[in-house]
Order: sequence, then structure tokens, then C-alpha cells
Amino acid sequence: MMQLYAYEAGQCDPKKCTAKRLAHAGLIKSVKTMQKIPYNTILLVPIAKKALSPADSASSITVFDCSWSKLDVFVDTLRQIKRKKRAFPYLIAANPINYGKPFFLNSAEAFAAALFILGEQEQCQHILGLFKWGPEFLRLNEEMLLAYSEARDSGEVIVLQRLFMEK
Repeated sequence: MMQLYAYEAGQCDPKKCTAKRLAHAGLIKSVKTMQKIPYNTILLVPIAKKALSPADSASSITVFDCSWSKLDVFVDTLRQIKRKKRAFPYLIAANPINYGKPFFLNSAEAFAAALFILGEQEQCQHILGLFKWGPEFLRLNEEMLLAYSEARDSGEVIVLQRLFMEK
């Protein structure tokens, strides 16, 4: 079972924040300063140069929990953080705020997708079980998640992503 962390930038509506809900359920740990992000973690950020793949190994996953509309405020800071940074491949959001939008995953979807790709499907199901739209996320992305989870490395994930985006 992977340890899960969320860096909380404090920009989300607390009533809609999936990271807060996961923390309240005891499924993740929240960190409020970047120095508390574990060193050996996979930090999931959209500006990473490599895509997440099964070749990535770590004992934990950290999601950078901030508003998509305010991400640019953190770009320079994210570049400076010395962690294994990975981006998500093409996936479709199922959450009510960004339903149907590619790449606009919330924190729960990000954790679930990462867990699936890294072979932790049971933990993925457990995370999504807290949300009524959880099964829809898997339904929308099943083919892609299965393909990404069978890729050898980041390069192969990028090739698969291009194929899915062309469809």
C-alpha cells in the first residue's frame, strides 16, 4: 500500500476539495509546507517533463493540490523542488466541476490514476469509493489506464497518449 500525501496550497473551496475529504477519511496525509513533501515521493505536477509510468518506483505519491486556474503562481517553485516529478498522461475528468475535460483531474482522480498505473488497483478503488462519480472515472478512462499500466516507461506512455488523443 502506497503512502499518499497532498500539498495543500489553500486555494480550494473546502466543501469541494477532494484532498480534504480524503484526509478526513484518513486515506492521505496533508502537508502545508513544501519542505514536508517526502523526499522519496513521486510528486504529481502538470509541468513535469516525464509522464508517470509503471517504471516509476517510490514508497509514496504526493499530489500538488491547488486550483487549476492559479497553477501558474507555483510554476517556478515546482521547478525548483528536488523530487521525482511526473505528469499525468491524457485522462478525462469525471468530477462534477471538470467533467469530460482532459487533463483537469482533481486530487482524488490524480491519486486513483497514479495508483492504477503503478499497479495498486485495490487502493485506487478504495480512494474512488468515497465519491459517487468514482466509478465513472474508471469507466471513462478504463482503456487508457489499462494501456498506461502496461507501458514499459514514460516514453511508451507518451506514445500511447498521442494515440488516445488522436481518437
